[in-house]
Amino acid sequence: MAPMAGVADRAMRELCLSYGAAGVVGEMVSAKGFSMGDRKSAELLTLTENEHPAAIQLFGDNPEILAKAAQMALSYQPDWLDINMGCPAPKIAGNGGGSALLKTPQLAEEIARAVVKAVDIPVTVKIRTGWDDNSINCVEMAKRLEDAGVAAITIHGRTKDQMYAPPINYDAIRCVKEAVSVPVIGNGDIVDGPTASAMLERTGCDAVMVGRGAQGRPWVFHQINAYMSETRILPEPPVSERMRVMIKHVEKICEYKGDYVGMREARKHAAWYIKGMRGAAGFRRDIGLLSSMEELQVLALRIIEASKNEEE
Repeated sequence: MAPMAGVADRAMRELCLSYGAAGVVGEMVSAKGFSMGDRKSAELLTLTENEHPAAIQLFGDNPEILAKAAQMALSYQPDWLDINMGCPAPKIAGNGGGSALLKTPQLAEEIARAVVKAVDIPVTVKIRTGWDDNSINCVEMAKRLEDAGVAAITIHGRTKDQMYAPPINYDAIRCVKEAVSVPVIGNGDIVDGPTASAMLERTGCDAVMVGRGAQGRPWVFHQINAYMSETRILPEPPVSERMRVMIKHVEKICEYKGDYVGMREARKHAAWYIKGMRGAAGFRRDIGLLSSMEELQVLALRIIEASKNEEE
């Protein structure tokens, strides 16, 4: 599971692993903030027994600070560390972190080398194909990162300028795979078994990372595994099961973050869980006003009833 900011929290990580994700990566954490004792950063790094294999992801643009943060992060017992060199968000890239490092390959290599040297667990890096269409430099980046000692490279098949707009550059991912000997993980627009299979076949990559395809659909990992092992296309769960998982998910969020924060975060998750259902637009208005588990349970029953009426 990809390290989605505001999404890949403890509840989401546990849920995705329960559906067969091979591993999860937590929300990105500022190396600078964490190394200076920022309390929010420390909360984001916490891992429980039920969420392994799991990685902690750090971002920043200073090798020494990232190395220090990486050493501090070991106390949370991650299975590996990931460095974000692909986030396109202006507040990250605009401050020299994330995808901005695609413009400074030498610095990116120095950061990776410093972190690898600082810890005794595997270090991976997540990149994009390049800053824009005129600077596709993922092969150079990958070679530098391999030289720095990283254990694997994840590549999102888009440039920073593309953000999340189509298309995915499968050729660039394939070129990275052919250029390095470490495992390469393909990322971008993977939403089911066939799209996961296409990524593997078209790029030769060793694994796939699922991001937005898991939002409101944590069972996507089960679907992908079934397709990859048996070429079985598993249907989407019935509405009643989707609502059951949604409630379980929100209960976990509230357990870890408290009802006030949990129910406000539940609004975006609930909107994802009902995406594609008939009448979803009307239900989204009610979702935007959710403030308690009781309200969510009542809404889930209404959604289930509406789906039954539609079937009749």
